[in-house]
This record gives sequence, C-alpha cells and structure tokens, in this order.
Amino acid sequence: MDTLKLNSSGKAVERLQKKLQAAGFSPGATDGDFGPGTQAAVMAFQQSEGLLVDGVAGPRTLAALGLKKDDTLPSVLDQMTPRLVSEMFPQTPIGNIKNNLPAVIDALGGADLGEKPMVLMALASIRAETESFLPISEGQSRFNTSPGGKPFDLYDFRKNLGNRGPSDGADFRGRGFVQLTGRANYTQFSQVIGMSDRLVKNPELANQPDVAATLLAAFLKDKERAIKEALLEDDLRTARKLVNGGSHGLDRFTDAYRRGDKLID
Repeated sequence: MDTLKLNSSGKAVERLQKKLQAAGFSPGATDGDFGPGTQAAVMAFQQSEGLLVDGVAGPRTLAALGLKKDDTLPSVLDQMTPRLVSEMFPQTPIGNIKNNLPAVIDALGGADLGEKPMVLMALASIRAETESFLPISEGQSRFNTSPGGKPFDLYDFRKNLGNRGPSDGADFRGRGFVQLTGRANYTQFSQVIGMSDRLVKNPELANQPDVAATLLAAFLKDKERAIKEALLEDDLRTARKLVNGGSHGLDRFTDAYRRGDKLID
C-alpha cells in the first residue's frame, strides 16, 4: 500500500476511509471505492496537516493517518539511464550524459528528490540552462553587461543578488547546472551543501560536476513545495520561474519535461 488514488479500490481504501472518518474528514461511504468523496476528504486532511494537497494518499499522507510507518516517497532514480535521459536531450552527446548523470542521480538521491516530478524538474532545468549536460559559466549578454562596459558590470550592484560592487558581477555570475548567480546565493548554498565559505572564495568550484549536481539538488530542495504545487497544476512556466527567475529556456525545459513524462513510469 504505497499509493491510493481516484479509482483505487479494495480493503486498503476501506481502511483509508475509516481513518479519514475517525480523523474528522468524512469520505462518505466506507465502501472501499476511492471516489470523489474520498478524494475530497484526503485533500481536506492534507490541507489540515500541511501536506502537499494532491488528493492522492501517498506515503506521507498514509503515514500521517497511521496507516504506514515509512513515509519515504517513491523514487524513479533507478530508471534514469543515460539512454533514457538522452531521449530528453536529443541534441546532446550521450558521452556527456554518461559522464555527468551519475553525479546528478547521487545528489538527487541524497536530497530525497527521487520522485518523478522532481527528477523531471532537475533534468529539464539542466537542459534549459546547459543543453550540453556540462556545468558551464554564464555568457555575456546585454542583460548582464552594459554597452562598452566590463563583463557582467550590470550585476555588480544588484542588491537582489547580494552583490556589493565590482567585481561581484563577474565573480558570482551564473555557474553550474542550475546557474547559481550572485554573492547571496553563493554564500547561502555554500553553507547549505557543507562547503563553509569555499564557494565564495573560489566561485569556479560551482562548475565541478559533483558540486554542480549538489547545488542543483540543494536549490530544488529549497523550493520543493512550491515547485510541486506548480507541477500539480501542470504550470511549467511557474515551475521554471521558481528556478530561473524568469522564462529563459522555457521551450527546452518544457520539451525535456514532456519527453521524460512519457518515458518514466
């Protein structure tokens, strides 16, 4: 009994209905059929408990109801082979995927982000940011460099990035799989991933594949709830914005996510 949802049936659903009833969230009849009434009761219970409101009785909802001891979420990481991922990255050399995918899988597993939506989110984000499946540094553009100015000078005084002036823009430009940007993010996530202030002192470390993968997982973990809520509504634009701050690469992100959604069980 890992997941019960609309149209599920049997004794497990009946036990779920009885637990919901006892908790004060009536599903209507306790008949073993997971219909709209049971779904509504599950959603009300999830709202009450601060759980993701998806109307599905998964491990965390079942554990909260006392129907399951282990609330570990199901993982699809074992399905993520280079060949499968290459179908999400049709223009990318498979050698790059073979070299860097293991670090990404390890990082996602370590952050408890093995659920299908979050794995797709991670891989689609990589494709949007660096279709080569290689950690890279942000390139110059009119959005980060003034006409005739020094590289990344438009970032130097960006308060929202925590930058303090020259040469913070260039020092803390986007890097890695998630394009970590700005002194504030480098400082925060250096601490989050257990590197003390090493990323601040040596920002290029963010392009090392294992560090880049760990940063990607940490960044997604920080926004996990909001991302999942957007994905429940199939709102890929909002999900992308939560990572990128805008819609850059949305076409690649959407294409990779849709491809992966069809490939993964």
